[in-house]
Amino acid sequence: MTSQRVPGGVVHEMPTDLRAALLVNDTALAAWQDITPLARNEFICWVEDAKQDKTRERRIRRTQEELEEGKRRPCCWPGCKHRERNGRA
Repeated sequence: MTSQRVPGGVVHEMPTDLRAALLVNDTALAAWQDITPLARNEFICWVEDAKQDKTRERRIRRTQEELEEGKRRPCCWPGCKHRERNGRA
């Protein structure tokens, strides 16, 4: 795996499996680097909130797809419950 930096979110660190998926998808990686830290935080929280491995894998795949489509937040996600409304942990 390359040592290319992939930024995380405001509250959440970048998970290894999500990082690996973004590194093999240039379009999704470029979109990821273009969105805000709060938006990245939402995608990371959504992936990490999965209770089963299959769900997590599906959410990582959907993250790639949604970023490729130009979406800047996960579809149908109410938002990260781990941060305060002001964006701080």
